[in-house]
Amino acid sequence: MRRLPLLLTTIALCGGLAAIGALDRTGPGVHRPSADTARPPGSRSGPDGSLTRTITADQERLRQVPEDAALWARLGAEYVEQARLTADPSYYPKADEALHRSLALAPRANADALTGLGALANARHLFDQARDFAEQAVAASPAHWPAYAVLTDARTQLGDDAGATAAAQQLLDRRPGTASFTRAAYDLEQHGRTDDARAALRQALDGAYDPADKAFCQYQIAELDRNSGRTQDALTGYQQALRTDPDYTPALAGRARAEAALGRNDDAVRDYTAAIARVPLPQYLLELGEFHESLGHPDQARDQYRLLTAEQRLAAANGVVDDLTLGQYQADHGDPAEAVRLLRSEWARRQNVLVADALSWALHRTGADTEALTLARQAQAHGWHNALFGYHLGEIEHALGHTDDARTHLTEALTTDPAFNPLQAPLARATLDTLG
Repeated sequence: MRRLPLLLTTIALCGGLAAIGALDRTGPGVHRPSADTARPPGSRSGPDGSLTRTITADQERLRQVPEDAALWARLGAEYVEQARLTADPSYYPKADEALHRSLALAPRANADALTGLGALANARHLFDQARDFAEQAVAASPAHWPAYAVLTDARTQLGDDAGATAAAQQLLDRRPGTASFTRAAYDLEQHGRTDDARAALRQALDGAYDPADKAFCQYQIAELDRNSGRTQDALTGYQQALRTDPDYTPALAGRARAEAALGRNDDAVRDYTAAIARVPLPQYLLELGEFHESLGHPDQARDQYRLLTAEQRLAAANGVVDDLTLGQYQADHGDPAEAVRLLRSEWARRQNVLVADALSWALHRTGADTEALTLARQAQAHGWHNALFGYHLGEIEHALGHTDDARTHLTEALTTDPAFNPLQAPLARATLDTLG
């Protein structure tokens, strides 16, 4: 297979990959899907659809043939996917048991179980473990393409930029399709190549046949538009994704995000509430809480924040380590010193640009702006056009008296996306006004 220089030439990505063959199928601004929320191959769009029936059938089959290692591995992967679809982390211990059962029955060259354990570790934010399991799966079966998807996600979240790009390229070489194109797009976006990322996603969409896959690709394109300030285009994209697959909850939350940016407040609250009723992700709860706060609804905002902390406790009880989300919440809505503690722990586990930005902001909120500046610059080192990152950097520079730099980065943030956050975008404009 001819290697394609993923991050070097647009022509290779947009022309060369199309010639390889038929596409099959697979994380922001700050809220783009990360490793554990990107759809893996074979998943469905709704927790009450075919996946639930498949799990029930596989459970029944395993009662009859409990020594079937491959079936245990498949059931474990299905539990991971069910947890993603329902935001119910109680499926993770079930997945762990099933996957280890498979590995005990077939300890040699069991790439399916190792890949499943890697996907489970990614979902739990244990990214170093995910990387190790994926590398073991690759060693056991170099042609096993799903392992490269898990490896790409893990290395991305660990901040291994070169390693993530290499894994994405290996995935592209083995399985050009939704799994590889969407990961390539995220890599390109993080390197500031938004147009190339959009082209990669359109390649994925052109080769997608399943409605859930099409909706996933349409949603990702809408996210690019939303994070580039093209809010009306994003709203159209989210609505298109929902027409393709009405059960695709991320598109419903995305539509709420766009409606909020466009001032359609009642619509935004309605759609956020509906998305949370389906899948109570902490991300959605934080967004709705901040939106209520921006509207002057402190009681409703507190309700969402309480739910967020409850969801985080439930996740932690089922093996999820997510100091990033809690740290982001604490920095702006709780105790900034606690945010620094949480985010230093996260930074010790993975030096990812999202963590660099979050920790820099928490440090700024405690007055440690000199250390914060180094991390805020590191978050932007690869050229990602991320309005929230730019805002954070500009405010830190303003606090340090770097007026020209602050003016530049605040202007860039508001140019990239004038409504990047319902609370912080107005603050960015206010600071910029004071700078003249």
